[in-house]
Amino acid sequence: MVVRGQRRRGAVVATAVAGGVAVVLLASGCSPMTAAYEPQGGRGGRPHSARPVHGTGSLADPRRALGAVRRAAAVLAREGGAKVATSMETVSGGTRLTIQGSGVYDFARPVGELTVLLPEDAAGAAEHRPITEVFTPGGLYMKNRGAGVPADKWVRLDTAALPDGNLLTSGATDPLAAAELLGGAREVTYMRDERVGGVRVGHYWGTIDLGRAARAAPARDRGPLAAAAKGFSSGTVAFDVLIDERGRPRELRYRFSVEGGRGDTGDAGAGGDPAADGSGATTATAVAAATATAVRPSPSAVPMTVVSTVRLSAFGTGVRVGLPAPGDIYAGKVGSPQK
Repeated sequence: MVVRGQRRRGAVVATAVAGGVAVVLLASGCSPMTAAYEPQGGRGGRPHSARPVHGTGSLADPRRALGAVRRAAAVLAREGGAKVATSMETVSGGTRLTIQGSGVYDFARPVGELTVLLPEDAAGAAEHRPITEVFTPGGLYMKNRGAGVPADKWVRLDTAALPDGNLLTSGATDPLAAAELLGGAREVTYMRDERVGGVRVGHYWGTIDLGRAARAAPARDRGPLAAAAKGFSSGTVAFDVLIDERGRPRELRYRFSVEGGRGDTGDAGAGGDPAADGSGATTATAVAAATATAVRPSPSAVPMTVVSTVRLSAFGTGVRVGLPAPGDIYAGKVGSPQK
């Protein structure tokens, strides 16, 4: 069943169907995608309550702040496992949709699994089965995505083939990618001390150079981040991150402004690679094959705000995540939720 929120004049249509989330960015080639940050209640990219801290010691030193942020992914790799909670909120005019996720991630291996929950319907009833997502370097597996995929089958995406590098496509930013984005941090400001779950953390704000993030990441993870650097027209995205006294990121938040076009259909092979249609236009096969929620602007190309948050806790948690067997991966035709 479809859950649809629509603002007057068709400024945005957000369609939720049993599956995942796809921000459809492809029309004839890549439609432009921009990333911007505008915290609630603030101007010039800074919340009213978040002001730079001066005279508080080393944390206020811009160079030390930059180093703390850029080291965060390496610190996570040494920690190993952690519990993860995600949220992805889309906002345009009067339409707001939020997708929640929870699970575990082993940042040393690396591999992770999330259970993603779609928004409730207008009556408040949860209509959709949870989607299981398994993250590996370069790959995303999804189960219970609906739209023609057998219930016992998985769909696999090559994340380097997605125009956003899977920062938005699956409805939950890959937690490892969220951390590795910090390797491209620039213009970092230490804002203040806070507490999360009783733990003291430093709140940092700044912008990410996506190209730098891709170059700073381990070779195994550069493909998706390089795709994001090309897919986002500005090449940058703003962030907030909360880092504890051991250098571990406890919460990461990115804010995007997305402009897009229309999706298409195609075949989903085991590799999940995108295809091209007869006119030479790149299709959204890789997105549609792993998802059944589409969020897209109208032809007027009104930007849609997407806020993606990843929260980490219980560091050192043991993580057991198995990959789907080759015979469990669906290789048939998958219809786009746009059709």
